[in-house]
Amino acid sequence: QGQLVESGGGLVQAGGSLRLSCAASGSIFSINAMGWYRQAPGRQRELVASISGGGRTNYADSVKGRFTISRDNAKNTVYLQMNSLKFEDTAVYYCAAPLIWLGGSWRYFGSWGQGTQVTVSS
Repeated sequence: QGQLVESGGGLVQAGGSLRLSCAASGSIFSINAMGWYRQAPGRQRELVASISGGGRTNYADSVKGRFTISRDNAKNTVYLQMNSLKFEDTAVYYCAAPLIWLGGSWRYFGSWGQGTQVTVSS
């Protein structure tokens, strides 16, 4: 498994924006689906956005219309643009790759990095 390094989190007021970045090793990036998960205190980790190797995107209902996932193959980087942030978006955000399509959904079976903290003040 290659390496994933997340960055870009921080403290932002409700309604603001942040862009998260995930730098991935080439062996992961070029052909695989990738995604962003988040975990809020006391809650299970959830997949909020995914992007296939071909660029097809999917989003959790809670972030549709506000978050955008994208990838730059030349830079081996995947991004999560987060707009109109809400207090409930506060969580540690984790990059995941590769995602595996199993049972009708994307799944991740690899190890987790340290993530990046996003805190939205109300």
